[in-house]
Amino acid sequence: MKGPSPADLNDLEIAHVAYTADLIDIRYAHMALAKSKDPKVREFAQTMIRDHSAVNDQALALLKKLNANAQDNFLSKQLSAQADQLVDEMSSLSGKAFDQRYADNELGYHQAVIALVGDTFIPNIENLIIELSIVYPP
Repeated sequence: MKGPSPADLNDLEIAHVAYTADLIDIRYAHMALAKSKDPKVREFAQTMIRDHSAVNDQALALLKKLNANAQDNFLSKQLSAQADQLVDEMSSLSGKAFDQRYADNELGYHQAVIALVGDTFIPNIENLIIELSIVYPP
């Protein structure tokens, strides 16, 4: 039997996945600020915190305006569980090993999220307001 698919998520579940993905990246960035001494890694982490926090603030404002609540789902739970595992892994690293693992993860994580949004979510979003807010944030 085939399990659930990201293409089957409704708009409010998609909103929750997007919000969760941003929270996870913020979590990784806070870890980088705590562990890295490399100025470029720290600057990138600060950018991730600023940018992803701003996106989530805009998403929450939009949901409030629409009088809607994001809905937790299998994918947001899966992303959170994977993030917990990665945080455990990266906690044991330090110095250049941590910096390299953080940079590698950021590249792969952003590529995966961009592909998910572009290839699966946007083609399946039913509410134009949510779609426009993802593509063209306020």
